[in-house]
Amino acid sequence: MGPANHTAVSEFILLGLSDRPEHQKALFWLFLSVYLVTVLGNLLIVLAIVTDPHLHTPMYFFLANLSVVDVCFSSTTVPRMLVSLHTRHRAVPFAGCLAQMFAFHLFGTMDSFLLAVMAIDRFVAIVYPLRYSAIMSPRLCGTLAGSPWLITNLQCVVHTVLMARLSFCAGSEIPHFFCDLVPLLKLACSDTHINELVVFVFGMIMGFSPLSCILISYVCIFRAVTRIPSAQGKWKAFSTCGSHLTVVSLFYGTIFAVYLLPASAASSRKDKAAALMCGVVIPMLNPFIYSLRNKDMKTAIRRLLGRPAPSPP
Repeated sequence: MGPANHTAVSEFILLGLSDRPEHQKALFWLFLSVYLVTVLGNLLIVLAIVTDPHLHTPMYFFLANLSVVDVCFSSTTVPRMLVSLHTRHRAVPFAGCLAQMFAFHLFGTMDSFLLAVMAIDRFVAIVYPLRYSAIMSPRLCGTLAGSPWLITNLQCVVHTVLMARLSFCAGSEIPHFFCDLVPLLKLACSDTHINELVVFVFGMIMGFSPLSCILISYVCIFRAVTRIPSAQGKWKAFSTCGSHLTVVSLFYGTIFAVYLLPASAASSRKDKAAALMCGVVIPMLNPFIYSLRNKDMKTAIRRLLGRPAPSPP
């Protein structure tokens, strides 16, 4: 097909989660509730950590960073989806689509890197407890929290620049509730081999590096815990990792469960399921996971809300 027969696409149509009108209202209220819980819960965690001097430790510093990223991650997709559900307006300009793609991959990758950083923190706390304060210095904590921002921004800039150079003329409907990398590539009518190669390379590096770091950290943690003579000591060591392990299991368990489905399953459904779980559901659950079983966090939240801490029995 010659270039003269191509019609440039200036905007895309997001098909969303459902095209049935009777589902729109229920989905709107459902995701509005989820989004409000996500924002309020994570901001409460951040405020509790910032205002309570007892929580000014590396572990809670990384948790505050994770909460901020979770709010941004959820805000990348949910508000735009709510507008589409409420107004039935599903068109997104090309520039807005690229911006949403950039933000989704930035904060999604940041989530995985912060989980890896938190695994390193738990590794140092359990394997080198006496040297923990010296090793996890403010400078190292700042480096561990700041370096992923540079790496993930570089990745997203490359993806966005390569996507911006493509021509889109095969249609403008995206079978998703936000602008994602792979659905956009499927609509391109120019050569996407470079894009696909970059997606594969970055996917391998950005996907397996944090996961490998988490796995290695916990192998070392389990080996150290098995050397603790008392059962109470083992339980105390494991209890400091419980919340983090739960979040890691949800995050990577969702990815593996969705993408290891049989090939006959529709890829668009798999993409939607993974994006909903990782970008909407898990950011909502994180504040509950990190606060319900953490006495220090619950005490800080009670102080923040002006409620006295319960007296010991």
